[in-house]
Amino acid sequence: MSDTQIIVGLEIGTSKVCVAVGEVSDNQVVNIIGLGQSKSRGVRKGEIVDASLVEEDVRNAIVEAEHMADVEIRSVFLGVSGSHMRGFNNTGVHPVVSADREITDADIQDVIKNAKAINLPSDHSVVHVIRQHFRVDGQDGVLNPEGMLGAKIEVDVHVVSGRYNRLQNPIRLVSGLHLEVDNIAFNGLASSLALLSTEQKELGTLVIDLGAGTTEYAIYSAGVIKHTGVMAVGGDHVSNDLAYGLKVPLGRAEQLKIDHGSAIIDPEANNRSVDLSTDSVIPGKKINLGHLQMIMSMRLQETFELIAKDIEQARLIDYLRAGVVLCGGGARTPYITRLARDVFNLPAAIGRSSTVSGIKNALDEPEFATPVGLIKFGAFQSQTTPRREGFGRVIRKQFASLFGGKK
Repeated sequence: MSDTQIIVGLEIGTSKVCVAVGEVSDNQVVNIIGLGQSKSRGVRKGEIVDASLVEEDVRNAIVEAEHMADVEIRSVFLGVSGSHMRGFNNTGVHPVVSADREITDADIQDVIKNAKAINLPSDHSVVHVIRQHFRVDGQDGVLNPEGMLGAKIEVDVHVVSGRYNRLQNPIRLVSGLHLEVDNIAFNGLASSLALLSTEQKELGTLVIDLGAGTTEYAIYSAGVIKHTGVMAVGGDHVSNDLAYGLKVPLGRAEQLKIDHGSAIIDPEANNRSVDLSTDSVIPGKKINLGHLQMIMSMRLQETFELIAKDIEQARLIDYLRAGVVLCGGGARTPYITRLARDVFNLPAAIGRSSTVSGIKNALDEPEFATPVGLIKFGAFQSQTTPRREGFGRVIRKQFASLFGGKK
C-alpha cells in the first residue's frame, strides 16, 4: 500500500476564507478529504486590513476542515494576491565554455541563475521563477539541453513578484495561529493547477479567477506559463456599483446581485422589477431588473476588456486555442461564460477540478479552485524540496515542472 501525506491549502480571500485538506499519494494522486470556509471580515482587495478579525476567520475555517478530514492541521500552503503583485518574463544567457561545447548540468544551473538575477524595486520579493523553454544557439523550444552541443545557452522564465511587507502580512498572521507556512503561491497560478488538463496547457488557455476583491488571471500555452496578472477589481465593486446606481444600502445591493444578477442584459428585464415595499430599510422602493443587469454587465464587461487588452499587448490572444476557464465566486454569475465568449471571442467554461478526486464540493464549486490548486502545488514541492525549510529560503525557489517547464 502506498504512503500518503496530508497537504493543506489556505486562501484568505476578500469575502471568504477557504481551506482544503488533501491526501496525496506517493505517485501524486490528490484526494480531497476536508473543506472549511468562513466569511472573511478583515480583507479588502485581497489584502489584510484587520488582522484580529482575519485570525478568527482563519481559525474557524481551519477547525471546520479539521473536523471534516479528521486530522490536525499543523502547516499550510498559503495563497497570496493583491494589486502589488506583478508577473513578467525574463531571459538568462550563459556561454558554454567547455572545450567540446557539450552542455552540462552546471551550464544549465548557471543560465537559470542568470535568469533569476532580476532588478526589482527594493521593497519587492520574488515569489516564483518558473522555467519555460531553453534555447541553444538560437534553436528555440528546447526542453532539456543537457548533452547537446552549443556555444550559447539561454532560458526563458516567468517571474511573479510582490511587495515583501505585504506578502509577509498573511504569513505572520498564519504563523501567529501556530501554523507553519510551508510556502506561498500566487492565487492565479494555484487556480490554474487545479483546473487545467495537460491538453489545455498545451493548446493555450486563459484562467480567470473572479474573486470579491481581486481578479487574477494566468495564461498557459505550449505547456508552460506565459503570462499572469491581477487587478484590484472584483465582485465587491459590482455590489458597490449597484448600491450607488440603484440607491440602496450595500448589503441590499449584494443580495440583489445574488438573487437577480446577470452578466448580460435580458431584453425582457426592462419590463420586470423587484418590489422592495416590505423592506424595513428602504420601504416602497421598486428596482428595475433591466437597470440592475445593465450596471452589472457594464462592470463585468469592463473587467474582461481590461484583461483582453493586457493579453493583446502581450501578443498572446492568438495562442488561446482552448479558450477561457472561469473560477472564483464571480463565476457563479448567470451568463458569465456568454459574456466571456463575447469579449474574448473564444470558447469559455466554468472550471472544474478534474485533476483531483474526493469531496464533490471541492471539485465542482468554483470558490475552491485556489485551495485545491495549493494542494497540488504543495504535492509537487514535497517531491522536489524538503518541507519545513522556512519561508525566507523557499520563497525564492523555482517549481519549474509544476508550472510547465522540465526539472
